[in-house]
Amino acid sequence: MTYVVVENCIKCKFMDCVEVCPVDCFYEGENMLVIHPDECIDCGVCEPECPAEAIKPDTEPGLEKWLELNAEYANAWPNITTKRDPEPDSEKFDGEDGKFDKYFSANPGEGD
Repeated sequence: MTYVVVENCIKCKFMDCVEVCPVDCFYEGENMLVIHPDECIDCGVCEPECPAEAIKPDTEPGLEKWLELNAEYANAWPNITTKRDPEPDSEKFDGEDGKFDKYFSANPGEGD
C-alpha cells in the first residue's frame, strides 16, 4: 500500500503534509503535489494533516488513475520538503468538482 494525492489538491496545494513526511516523498507541480509511490513507507502521517482531505490510501476503490498520475509526476517534478503558503484562493477551490479537467497542470513547481 501507498498513499496518493487526489484531485482535491489541485488549486489548493496545502503543504502541511510535506512537513510531517519522514521520507520526503512529496513532489511539487505547478498547482498540486504528488507522492512517489516507491518512496512512500505507508506510515500515514500525511493523511490527517491535509486540510483538503486530498491524500488517500491507494487501497480505496477507484484510485488507480491517481496512483498512475502520482507515479508519473513524482518522476518529473521537483522534491518538496518545506511547507510554503497554499495556492491563492485555495479555500475557494477546496471541494470543487472536476478540478482535474479544468485546472490540472503538468508543469513542475518550485520544489525546495
